[in-house]
Amino acid sequence: MIIVKKEYLELTRLIERLHRRFLDLIRAELNRLGIRDINSVQALLLANIGDEQIAIRDLVERGYYQGSNVSYNIKKLAEMGYLEQERSTHDRRSVSIRLTEKALNVVGHIRDLEKKIAGQLDDENFGTAEIDNVCQALRRIERTWSDYVHYGRR
Repeated sequence: MIIVKKEYLELTRLIERLHRRFLDLIRAELNRLGIRDINSVQALLLANIGDEQIAIRDLVERGYYQGSNVSYNIKKLAEMGYLEQERSTHDRRSVSIRLTEKALNVVGHIRDLEKKIAGQLDDENFGTAEIDNVCQALRRIERTWSDYVHYGRR
């Protein structure tokens, strides 16, 4: 029997907590800006779309969102004027989305926040090399988890 290392368990809990804390950070920034009509998940969705025109299915395939979750949020964001939707002329089932100026403004604020936080980390001597090492480790974990989902146990 394999005993799970406590460090691995702590890591998985930390990943989950960091994601929730990042959403809290975005929510606090939205509140500071007086943006009350969208939530932090929706703002992060806008940031992940960025300057692209993208098919909804591509967002789901990237693995960021569940199908019903992204559909609901896209519908709401379009209703509130953050997204423009366009049906494909070749495949009427396919819908592409792009950000409106209103959404680009929100994304700009999120990018500014990210730069500010990155600067604070740099000021605390949490440099590029250390962040690169953390990213490499997280990518290896993501690859391991993805392989397990797609191919099962080895």
